[in-house]
Amino acid sequence: MRLRLGPLLLVVPMLASLLAVSLYPVLRTIWLAFRNTSLAAQGDRFTGLANARRLASDSHFWKAWRQTLEFTAATTIAETLLGLVIALALYKRFRGRGFVRAAVLVPWAIPTVVTARTFSWLFDQGGLVNYLLVKTHLVGQPVNFLGSTTLALPTLMAADIWKTTPFMALLLLAGLQTIPPGLDEAARIDGASSWSYFWRVRLPLLMPTLLVASLLRALDAFRVFDLPYVVTGGGPASSTETMSTYAYNVLFSGLEIGYGSAIATSMFITEVLIACAFGVFIVRRVRQEG
Repeated sequence: MRLRLGPLLLVVPMLASLLAVSLYPVLRTIWLAFRNTSLAAQGDRFTGLANARRLASDSHFWKAWRQTLEFTAATTIAETLLGLVIALALYKRFRGRGFVRAAVLVPWAIPTVVTARTFSWLFDQGGLVNYLLVKTHLVGQPVNFLGSTTLALPTLMAADIWKTTPFMALLLLAGLQTIPPGLDEAARIDGASSWSYFWRVRLPLLMPTLLVASLLRALDAFRVFDLPYVVTGGGPASSTETMSTYAYNVLFSGLEIGYGSAIATSMFITEVLIACAFGVFIVRRVRQEG
């Protein structure tokens, strides 16, 4: 019994810290989602599903929810594909490979706020991107990337893809290095082409890593806050509003603690559903591979 309790007692402080900073805030937020707590109206009472009914009829919320899903899907797919290409390139042996591997990680190491300000300057009407577009005669006049309701969200996606693709490349490169090198030699002996070896050997073995990396990236992308908040503030006309920025505005600008907690809870539920969908797919894939 002492041998069993000893390790558990050593883990207790860590578990207590995790519960204090993770589980309690989540439970507290869920509890506040069923109340009308508001610092502006000075109200605080249990209202049941009133906030949920308000969410169901809130067009602003559904727009932010849809845009967050679009942002998550587009960036996750693009970063996974580009990260796979970069990982395959970095896996090859060539002179200066260590330096290139380190250089690729620079965008990921830059703070998101710095990346946001950089892309704000680049895509401004007087920025470098518009200067090059005008000088190469691709456009007649500067494009208002950040002031357009159709271009602002894709611009934020481009910024996120530039910053986070190295993270995906790093994870996938680690997965590639777990594949036994002897399989490549065996495939060459059997006459398999590079393309056939990639599709039939390398990609199936890399698929678990690919799915886990995509899951981590999707969950992180869904809660994006600093990028749209710094670059556009959710505008123009809420075309770049995400669930995080909307919850922040309701909580700290509108001081509606109850309704803001309901928005945060809906974010939590959506992320759980995304994780469950990925989990089911990963389990099926692992079972298929035996």
